[in-house]
Amino acid sequence: MYRAIRRNKVNSFFIILLFLGIVGGLGYLAAYIYRSPGIVITVVAVAAIYAVIQYFMAGRQAISMSGARRITQADHPRLYRIVENLAITTGTPMPEVYIIDDPAPNAFATGRDPEHAMVAATTGLLDLMTDPELEGVMAHELGHVRNYDIRVSMIVYGLVVAVGMIADVLVRMAFFGRSNNNGNPIVLVFGLVAMLIAPLVASVVQLAVSRQREYLADATGALTTRHPEALASALHKLSTHGQPLQRQQSSMAHLWIADPLKPGVVQRLFATHPPIPERIRRLLDMGGKF
Repeated sequence: MYRAIRRNKVNSFFIILLFLGIVGGLGYLAAYIYRSPGIVITVVAVAAIYAVIQYFMAGRQAISMSGARRITQADHPRLYRIVENLAITTGTPMPEVYIIDDPAPNAFATGRDPEHAMVAATTGLLDLMTDPELEGVMAHELGHVRNYDIRVSMIVYGLVVAVGMIADVLVRMAFFGRSNNNGNPIVLVFGLVAMLIAPLVASVVQLAVSRQREYLADATGALTTRHPEALASALHKLSTHGQPLQRQQSSMAHLWIADPLKPGVVQRLFATHPPIPERIRRLLDMGGKF
C-alpha cells in the first residue's frame, strides 16, 4: 500500500519535471531568438499570477458549474455521516458536503487545502452504491484533498498557460518578427512546429499528472477505509452503469472520480482518468497486502 502511494508521488514529480523542461526549452528558444530574457520572465509571471487566481477561485467555480447544492446532516444523513466519519478517521476538518441532482453516478472533491474542502456526490451515485462502496468513493475524494491535488493541478495548469503563451510568442515572431531572424524560413518552420506541438505535449503531460493523482487518491482512500475491495466494487459499478452527466464541463472533467464526458476517438490518450480496469486491478492487489 505505502509502496503504491510512494510510486504515484514519484511519478507525478517526474512528470512535473518534464513539464518544467518543456517550459524552460520554449523559454530559452524565445529568449535566444529575441535576445531578450525579459519575454520569458514576463510570460511565466503572467501564467503564475493567473494560476494563483484560479487556485483561490477554482473550488467555488466547480461547485457552481456542477449545479451542486449544499446539505446538512438533516438533509441527507447517510452521505453526511459517511463523510463526517471519514473526516474524524483521518483527522481532517469536516468538508462542506454537496449533492448534485443528476442520475449519472459520480462524485468529486475540490478545495485548495483540507480547511477549504468541498465534496459532492450525484443522486445517481447515492442510489447505486452500498454504504461500504459509498464510503470508498468518498474516501477517494477526501484523498484528493489530503494529497493537495488541487494545488498540484494548479501548478500544472500554470505551466500549461506558460507553454501556450510562449508558443504564441514564437509563432508571432515567426510571422512578424524582424529582429534576429530576417524572415529566415527555418525560424518560421520551427516557430510553427513549436506552436503546434508544444501545447499538445503540454496537454498530454497535464492529463498524465491527472491520471497519476487518481491512482494516488485510490491508494489513499483504500488506506483510509482498510477496504480497497469496496472501492474496487464501486469503480466496477461506475464502469458498467456510468453515463454522461447532464451538465458536462470539460474544464472540470479531471475532478470527478469517473470521466464524465462522452468517449471519443482519442479517449485513451487524452483521458483525464486512468482505465478503470487498471484501477480495480491495483486496488485488489493492495487488498491482498493488508
